[in-house]
Amino acid sequence: MNGWLIRGARVVNEGRTYEADVLVRDDRIERLAPEGIGAVSGVNEVDADGKYLLPGCIDDQVHFREPGLTHKDDITHGAVAAVAGGVTSFMEMPNTVPNTLTQELLEEKYRIAARSSVANYSFFMGVSNTNMDEVLRTDPRTVCGLKAFLGSSTGDMLVNEERSLDELFRKAHMILAVHAEDEPTIRANTAAAVARYGNNIPVEEHPYIRSAEACWLSSSRAVARAKEHGTRLHVLHISTARELELFAPGPVEGKRITAEACVHHLWFTQEDHTRLGTRIKWNPAVKTAVDREALRRAVAEGRIDVVATDHAPHTLGEKAEPYLRCPSGAPLVQHSLVAMLELTRQGVFSIEQVVERMSHMPARLFQVKDRGFIRAGAFADLVLVDLNDPWTVGADNILYKCGWSPLEGQRFHARVRKTWVNGRLVHSDGVVDRTLRGERLLFDR
Repeated sequence: MNGWLIRGARVVNEGRTYEADVLVRDDRIERLAPEGIGAVSGVNEVDADGKYLLPGCIDDQVHFREPGLTHKDDITHGAVAAVAGGVTSFMEMPNTVPNTLTQELLEEKYRIAARSSVANYSFFMGVSNTNMDEVLRTDPRTVCGLKAFLGSSTGDMLVNEERSLDELFRKAHMILAVHAEDEPTIRANTAAAVARYGNNIPVEEHPYIRSAEACWLSSSRAVARAKEHGTRLHVLHISTARELELFAPGPVEGKRITAEACVHHLWFTQEDHTRLGTRIKWNPAVKTAVDREALRRAVAEGRIDVVATDHAPHTLGEKAEPYLRCPSGAPLVQHSLVAMLELTRQGVFSIEQVVERMSHMPARLFQVKDRGFIRAGAFADLVLVDLNDPWTVGADNILYKCGWSPLEGQRFHARVRKTWVNGRLVHSDGVVDRTLRGERLLFDR
């Protein structure tokens, strides 16, 4: 058998939902047929029975911790969790150990993924104050983008020298993704918290230490610098209402400055720190309910272009450390799609908007070749979802290597039933075929 015939699916694609049969041959979609498809030989058949067929999600920000931090996560486990959650392609960040600051280290990550990832993959090239020669050697056709930390990061990845920033924004020859928080503001806020609480800073102070002002100062400066130099800038994990005025709504085509929101900033508020503690300690911090509502509106109207996860696992032991030693980040890639679909049930988004922000727009924004859509000729990265099959996140169904989730105990109504990557059924009803391998993403640039 060299293909699949998915019968009677409710296809969600390019702003429409309609019933159709979908024929897959080898790794590509051959045909969409609202009128139905008759008997086809040599393919496997799936009766979708009215379930929803979505293009696979493309997560433009994950931290799979390999190499160097594999006690937290690795590409094998991260990719398994991703496909079980409907994420068929990921773009992984460079703050591993060692930091991905040379072309040799970048290509080593691709070699690791080629032998271990069940999902499709790409990796950002990291930027420091001193590696511009290496950065400019990055191939825009085979690498998703450049990544600069304008707030604190692991190792040598904080880009904070004015000369280095100007050179980067002036010379960047491909999309530049940035983590934007103002480091001097954060350091001053931390010092003030230490003066007040000593070493026993409550986690509820996190949104005031990694404050809205720190986000605004860094994001606004990055946008101003990008406008000055014509940089193709993508600002990651926007967390405040004020920052949204920096970005324009509308189609991504023609935009030089775009923005991402993460699922946790659309789901939690800072009041949840009282209940969940450091499990929801992220950088940037989860902010107020007002910020969350503004972000949700921005996603719906297109001021926020992409929804991703910033999946960044740590062990429970690490998360149990006191505030100053507790690392920021949490696992999310297995549960991002179902969380967004839960918000559709609550009336926050339509299912077409979820597909637009998690599949279509990442493909358009990064110019991913032949992915992100259910179209004849596109790669068959597909997700079959049942919107009415309730389940609860728990230890028995969490696939993260770190073994926990900030969403434990959460009841979801949508369930990812099947996931195809490049036309191959990699996940079915909670079981992942770990022998299959994804492919390196390519880009039309």
